[in-house]
Amino acid sequence: MVDSLNLRLALSSAAMLGFRHGLDYDHIAAISDISSVQSKASDAMRYGLLYVGGHAATVAVLGAAAIGFRISLPPASDRWAERLVGVTLLLLGLYVLGTFFRAAPHNHARPRTRITLLINAVLWIYWRLGRVFGGSREKPSQVFKDGYGTGSTFLVGVIHGLGAETPTQLLLFLMTVNLGGTGAGLLGLLMFIAGLLCMNTLMCASTAGLFSVSLGRPFALRTLTLLTSVYSMVVGTVFLLGSAGKLPSLGG
Repeated sequence: MVDSLNLRLALSSAAMLGFRHGLDYDHIAAISDISSVQSKASDAMRYGLLYVGGHAATVAVLGAAAIGFRISLPPASDRWAERLVGVTLLLLGLYVLGTFFRAAPHNHARPRTRITLLINAVLWIYWRLGRVFGGSREKPSQVFKDGYGTGSTFLVGVIHGLGAETPTQLLLFLMTVNLGGTGAGLLGLLMFIAGLLCMNTLMCASTAGLFSVSLGRPFALRTLTLLTSVYSMVVGTVFLLGSAGKLPSLGG
């Protein structure tokens, strides 16, 4: 009876933890980044949910591995994942800030995603080294020239999901396994993902609506876009420095 009660409490805690995790600083930055560069509310919602889906997919894979093999990720992996998320947020924030001060070729020019910036940076370095050592290519190769795509946006969510499996969350999944077996552990993981999806769906709808209302008001839209880019850079810098744990809690 005690174990049954503890199991229900653990499952409820997993759902609340997932809901709370969806309110993290990097989720707010990523979803607002994606929404701010869409020309329609439906696109903002769709691309935002693609990011959320990629994030949830990573959580599902890492969480299932932890439950199935009774292992947790090395502490160092969490620190590296935090810095990787920081790099992606900082790069996109800088790019969005650059487009804000530069005339766009059309009304709804979309900045490239974080993964696009990272890949293109590597390709540029490769091209530059090739030029130094006798390469003949006139221009560096680029990917995703037209900005956000379904695959690249999903991949951004996957990358950000690497920072989701914190020791506290993994410990909760493993505790659920001890209380009710592997099936219960997987149910706890499912409850966590359900809470995460619930919060981030609400966040996608809210940001899509906010930027959609601003589309007919150029000053308001530019102000929101500028605030989004600054927020992304600030949060990215904090994550890059490995200080995300020092940010004030958004969950109360």
